[in-house]
Amino acid sequence: APILASMDLVLPGKGLEQHPFLYCGEYDTRKAMQTIFMIKAGKVVWTYEIPINDHNNVLSEFDDIHLLSNGNVLFSTKTGWGEVTPDKKIVYNYECPMGTECHSAQPIGLNKVLFMQNGTPARLMLMNIKTGKIEMQHEMNSKNPTDSKSVHGQFRHVRMTNAGTFLIAHMDLNKVIEYDQNWKEIWQCDAPSVWAAVRLKNGNTLISGNQNGFVREINTKGEIVWEIKKNDLPGIPLHSVQEVNRLANGNTVICNWTGNLKKTDWPSIVQIIEVTPDKKVVWALREWTNPDLGTASCIQLLDQKGKEEHGDFMR
Repeated sequence: APILASMDLVLPGKGLEQHPFLYCGEYDTRKAMQTIFMIKAGKVVWTYEIPINDHNNVLSEFDDIHLLSNGNVLFSTKTGWGEVTPDKKIVYNYECPMGTECHSAQPIGLNKVLFMQNGTPARLMLMNIKTGKIEMQHEMNSKNPTDSKSVHGQFRHVRMTNAGTFLIAHMDLNKVIEYDQNWKEIWQCDAPSVWAAVRLKNGNTLISGNQNGFVREINTKGEIVWEIKKNDLPGIPLHSVQEVNRLANGNTVICNWTGNLKKTDWPSIVQIIEVTPDKKVVWALREWTNPDLGTASCIQLLDQKGKEEHGDFMR
């Protein structure tokens, strides 16, 4: 049986007041509406919702979110991706063709979006949302590229690096592969069920292990130079590690999704954990009531300096 966090554990940090942040979680099947939350000074200041089933009655979920410097929010929904203004006007809405899924949408400047469309085959695309044109499209390798049942498990987050390379978390191949702009493989490492891969400013790569419950920093030789495993944080088990961020101060922020826990056990889950390089937990957030933030897949801390669309943050 999975280990549950003690409900009596006093969690370090200041709860919702520790950082301002943007937050979402995949597959919160308790709720008819799926919600992106913006928290500032410990309060919910903005939300954006979609129905859990879209107009085709296909399950939707939030699993990639970005607050841009112009105040808009870019997000993926599994059934597509979109951008919305602070007053909730839709700037752009992309709908995935039936049988495909989109779990990753990254802003490249304010006018372009890099997104992965899981499918048979999967395709990585760069769209100019001003012109509506696909400016780059590349068929991606996956474990079973012709099997429609394999689509869901192909990819979660993928990223273009600041060097212009493509860092691809191949979830179903259990590898991270980096490609140059000519699609030549220039780096790779083994990464069981990898959910996200983030290129760090030190040249290393931060990866998350989904249901394997790990966070790893991998150097250019493919060696693990830093790692947190499922039960390394006293009293706070990792169930399913989705997005991981590295902050400017060297701390790492972990999104701890529900894994295979029963819904009745979800309130025991510590959703967000910030750890120092020596693995001391300085912030742990468990918030299932007021507000009910729900499952944790993705977080952007809003007190970091830089612009999301310029790739200034390691997430």
